[in-house]
Amino acid sequence: MSTDPWGRVDDDGTVYVRTAEGERAVGSWQAGEPEEALAYFHRKYDELAGQVQLLEQRVRGTDLAPAQAEASIAKLREAVADAHAVGDLDALTARLDGLSELVSQRREEIKAARERARAEARAVKERIVAEAERIAEETTHWKSGGERLRQLVEEWKAADRIDRATEAVLWKRLSAARTAFAKRRKAYFAGLDEQREQVRAAKERIVAEAEALADSTDWGPTAAIYRDLMQQWKSAGRASREAEDELWARFKAAQDQFFQARSAVFAERDASLAANAVVKEQLLAEAEKLLPVTDARAARSALRGILERWEAAGPVPRDQRDRLEGGLRRVDEAVRKAEDAEWKRSNPEARARAQSTVDQLRTSIAQLEKRLDKAQAAGRVKDIKETEEALTARRSWLAEAERTLAEFS
Repeated sequence: MSTDPWGRVDDDGTVYVRTAEGERAVGSWQAGEPEEALAYFHRKYDELAGQVQLLEQRVRGTDLAPAQAEASIAKLREAVADAHAVGDLDALTARLDGLSELVSQRREEIKAARERARAEARAVKERIVAEAERIAEETTHWKSGGERLRQLVEEWKAADRIDRATEAVLWKRLSAARTAFAKRRKAYFAGLDEQREQVRAAKERIVAEAEALADSTDWGPTAAIYRDLMQQWKSAGRASREAEDELWARFKAAQDQFFQARSAVFAERDASLAANAVVKEQLLAEAEKLLPVTDARAARSALRGILERWEAAGPVPRDQRDRLEGGLRRVDEAVRKAEDAEWKRSNPEARARAQSTVDQLRTSIAQLEKRLDKAQAAGRVKDIKETEEALTARRSWLAEAERTLAEFS
């Protein structure tokens, strides 16, 4: 009879395995020694232990799904319970129990991770919906807004799914936001089309007026009208691109026709006026010789003759007009200033006033000098100081008054 710790072979050849619950028969052996029988059933145990070890490696070392792992554990547990093998079957059962606990723990971890993922996915989709609703309500950048809504839909599709009820509610809000944005954009462009049509009508009127004036020869007033029409064009806004381009081409063609015709006429006129400019150049040089003015009366007489010849010479080309007229005007102003100065010098009333001022100041200074002598004789320091200050001021005033009086001499 064998002394194996995990089993024995009875006299009738029955093979038993020892477990915590007692012995149970696992087979029979009739053709050999008991040791051979136990060795055979030990090999059966080793095969079973190998399967348990392989399952342990798969559970611990791979991402085997909990459900698949539990199925494999249950299958092996059943195999161990009914095993026709000799060995420490209780140890195998304990190892399977440990695997069951590990799989259960992993299941909870997976569940928690899945809940976290759903919470994160919900936060992502709520953010997507909130941004979509903000775009639908606020944005007026229609192209970028529409593109962003399309991106948000793609972000929604890429995000993990959440519970069906919440998913449905959020998707409904996202769809409503997209619809609201589309309606608001459509309304805007409908209003824009109406506004552009009004602008087109206004610019049609401007162009019609410009075309009606294209053949005008009333150069000054018509040029002013064209400037006003250009300002109206700028203030009217923009029509559709096609209408804007067509109307602007017509407006510019009419404007160019008028101004080119005016330029041609003015160029021809300027050419005929070149001889007048030569005469006025000579007259301006003659006038400038009067400067600086030393005799206002003689300068005015000479300038009067120059002005008569100037008017008789006639108009000059536009590009020389301002220079020539400005030069003559500067000479005239210099003569006028000399005349004003001469009149002031010869004005008897002004001279009398200047003489009176000088006389009054001289009398006042004489009186102050007498007062100073008395104060000095009496040793009145305060009176001396005040009188000296008054004398200094009046002597300064007298010098200025005497210079003014001298201008009349």
